[in-house]
Amino acid sequence: MYFQSVTFDLDGTLLDTIADLAEACRLMLDEIGAPPRSPAEVHSFVGKGMAVLVERCLTHAQPPSVEQLNVAIASFKRHYAAVNGRLTTIYPGVIAGLDVWKASGLRMGVVTNKPGMFTEVLLEHMGLAGYFDVVVSGDTTAHKKPHPEPILHACRILGVRPDRNLHIGDSKHDIHAAHAAGCLAYAVPYGYNEGEPVDSFDCDALVSDLLAAYRQALTFKTS
Repeated sequence: MYFQSVTFDLDGTLLDTIADLAEACRLMLDEIGAPPRSPAEVHSFVGKGMAVLVERCLTHAQPPSVEQLNVAIASFKRHYAAVNGRLTTIYPGVIAGLDVWKASGLRMGVVTNKPGMFTEVLLEHMGLAGYFDVVVSGDTTAHKKPHPEPILHACRILGVRPDRNLHIGDSKHDIHAAHAAGCLAYAVPYGYNEGEPVDSFDCDALVSDLLAAYRQALTFKTS
């Protein structure tokens, strides 16, 4: 195989975390006395990390003040820490896909915009932590996806050139981050992506699941 490592997005790619996120948002909004948001709204707000999720929950006619946002973020952190993993499920095909990738001998990583205080706890809770050689969270580097730095950071730790790493995610942020880092980007169609379907023209391959991604990667050759 051409690739020497593979990195995966977390929310919307490996794990369906929306029920936990929606519950934490519900509890946060209730605590601070803000109007509620539906699970569908929360679904469309996910993608650029916790702070943006909270800000979007609070934004109606106008965005919240810095003080309001800070209070809400502190509340969300407390509530999400309590529910993290409780309602989360592993997407179909993920375990079979991770098993095949692991058996191939490639180094593997997670690159997510989720804060580190939630990421590794969730991976452990869901039984996925053992698959990965590196975990890069939303606060590991100075920037989040779609900036390339989180993926570049993972490649440095894995000891792999970015052009020999494949990144797999569910959103335009994953695709843009991977391409900016010099990696190929495969996308799954079942994730969040802020309510916008992933366009097959944007990514290097649109794959049904992680096993299909592996089969597609086997066929990749440089021109």
